[in-house]
Amino acid sequence: MATSGVASSTSCANAAASRHASKNGSDRGGCPVASILPGFGQGQRCQRRGPARLWLPALAAALPFVGPAGCAALTGAATTRFADGLSQAILNQDDPELVREGTPAYLILLDALVRSEPDNPRYLGAAAQLYAAYGIAFVQDEARSASLTLRAREYGTRAICAAEHQACHLDELQYDAYAATVDQLRPGDADALYGYCVGSLAFIRAHSGDWAAIASLPKIEHALQRLLALPGAPNPAGVNMYLGILNTLRPEALGGRPEVGRGYFEKAIELSGGRDLSVKVEFARSYARLVYDRELHDRLLREVIDASPRQEGLTLFNTLAQAQARDLLASADDFF
Repeated sequence: MATSGVASSTSCANAAASRHASKNGSDRGGCPVASILPGFGQGQRCQRRGPARLWLPALAAALPFVGPAGCAALTGAATTRFADGLSQAILNQDDPELVREGTPAYLILLDALVRSEPDNPRYLGAAAQLYAAYGIAFVQDEARSASLTLRAREYGTRAICAAEHQACHLDELQYDAYAATVDQLRPGDADALYGYCVGSLAFIRAHSGDWAAIASLPKIEHALQRLLALPGAPNPAGVNMYLGILNTLRPEALGGRPEVGRGYFEKAIELSGGRDLSVKVEFARSYARLVYDRELHDRLLREVIDASPRQEGLTLFNTLAQAQARDLLASADDFF
């Protein structure tokens, strides 16, 4: 699996970029690795387009850590209630620009918490998630995004090391040793493993020109699969969506597994009760466009546009998802 996974990851840029070259010179909305983190592109052929909605689930998972887990230890129940309420206020915000402007304060808070307890896997994992979300979803400058996501990856690797010492230097292991180490992780390590995965994917997305980074995708996919097997792991809908994207980076003829990816997207919709509109947007972008299923593509996007974005804990994501759905639907005639 390691050999074939790395080989297919290394070849995915040419495969996916050329796949639609004869179709008005467009692809699924970005370069191949950009599909991991849709919405932003890098390089000459991949232009930045707006918030990378995929990383908002990471923001959702990180904020509760910053609130109850972080502040409670420092200032007690009153601040805990305030931080929890602030987290929910952000997730229920329908103005993404306001969130973009306010999130750096959380980053500084997390840096301070990590400095106070440098081996605390909860703080490290939360920092990895929030730096990943902010660096990809809200930062337009490519150099700054690369720097922030590098910090996300560093926090993620420190988190998994702090949670399980055998997982230290995880990224340096060959695939088989990596998989064996990840498979030994326990339910108590799930939050740290999630932070590690999110930080690693953000780094890969922001360093899409680095083939060494891209070659690590099979490892991260295995880690995500391990997360699904751990009871009580965070954000199972988001993990299924990430796996759906990874399995639809390439058409089946070039080593992709689009039907496996479809299964992950459908599971993510089921787990979210259909309330998370971003899953349907990614289902349309990553799967329906890959297999040229115009009927499914348009149906999913119309469902997103017609739905109410106001869902507890999902309003921010849904607001961004609806904007992306309109863009994808508007470009459908050119694509198909």
